[in-house]
Amino acid sequence: MNSRWRWVAVVAVLVVAAAGGTAYVVTRPAATTHRAAPAPHPVVRAAALTAVAPDGASSATASGVAAALGRPAADPAFGGSLTGMVVNAATGDVLLDRDGGTPMIPASTVKLLTAAVALTALGPTATLRTDVLQSGTTLYLRGGGDVTLTGQRVGASAYPRPATIAALAAATAQHVRTATALCADVSAWTGPASAPGWNAGYFTGGDIEVPTALEADEGRLSPTNHARAPHPARTALAVFAAALKKAGVAVRQAGCVQPAPAAAAATVASVNSPPISALVHRMLTDSDNDLAEALGRAVATAAGRPASFAGEAAALISGLDRLGLTTEGLRLVDASGLSRLDRVSAATLVAVLRAAASQPALRGLLDGVPVAAATGTLAKRYRSAPARLGAGVVRAKTGTLSGVNSLAGTVVDADGRLLLFAFFTDRAIGPSRAEAALDRLAAVLAGCGCR
Repeated sequence: MNSRWRWVAVVAVLVVAAAGGTAYVVTRPAATTHRAAPAPHPVVRAAALTAVAPDGASSATASGVAAALGRPAADPAFGGSLTGMVVNAATGDVLLDRDGGTPMIPASTVKLLTAAVALTALGPTATLRTDVLQSGTTLYLRGGGDVTLTGQRVGASAYPRPATIAALAAATAQHVRTATALCADVSAWTGPASAPGWNAGYFTGGDIEVPTALEADEGRLSPTNHARAPHPARTALAVFAAALKKAGVAVRQAGCVQPAPAAAAATVASVNSPPISALVHRMLTDSDNDLAEALGRAVATAAGRPASFAGEAAALISGLDRLGLTTEGLRLVDASGLSRLDRVSAATLVAVLRAAASQPALRGLLDGVPVAAATGTLAKRYRSAPARLGAGVVRAKTGTLSGVNSLAGTVVDADGRLLLFAFFTDRAIGPSRAEAALDRLAAVLAGCGCR
């Protein structure tokens, strides 16, 4: 089947999936052979992989998939540890269950869960707002969790177009000409600066900024440097102070960090982030940790929970419950997957992908998942044989931590069927080797009918 008709088949499968209405449950085996290390105080929910009405027999079969994946699944790069699941998107048939109900360290594939709940709990058109408030002669720059707020110039073709500090300063200048003080208000978020299972190297290595409700350019000191500001709110405040001066607003003193008075402050200017759908797209495509945590905090706030690591974890799990997608052994301590204490099964990830293929509210999730050999974290993968078979027809979220690699997404098989898959290893023999081995698994599904 040529590539054009394979893409037509994807659309057809999604339409069929969306039209169904009958639900049933696919259960995991009674026992599994792989046991991941336990996380303290886990949050556990009952298993549920909900399917849509079948559209007839699948061309792919469980025996065909098992035979096709047998050799690549035995790759030494997995260190003898590989769990996974493959499901037909249209019928819900489980074509491979390799301890798929076993919770594993998911790394950044957790972002699929964050995306699903953000899209449904917040809505695809919602935004995150940054405000300037005035109390007496003092101005407060109050962060609302928009880590995409930028102090850089934005080109006309930029997408999604972020809110700019320059625009916020110009709007402020329409109402204020002088201020005795300028303060940063970061009270929208609370809790510790680091989640359980994080390490200090995440901050020094530029993997993430210290989570703060007020950041400019995710705390990066320059567009070409991974280094982050040690105090992101103060750095954002300094950028805003410079923008105010350029806009004609005189500020005598800038640098304090304190909440605006609840009753005495009036909002004088605001800017909004791109819509949640665009933020989800960027988070998934680039595996943006800062944005994942920002979306997690927004979900927590919308649910009436503290905007902290504990609050976002609880809100994400509740959101998955409402979607009927939680699974036994699910444990979350953050929204980005940086923690080694997170636990998610292949069955849970496949359930989220299945929901995205059948529920219009979640379609933005599939839009943001990287395309093999083309976009985001898969742009440089699937470019050489044998993984090249998956180029353009595999869309998957990656996950990488020390010794841990994961891959979860969709693939169009040789017969034009849309398959959903998730694979984990927690004993990876080198990240590049494990990534290549995972890519081969998805590429095999792309290249066979698996009958």
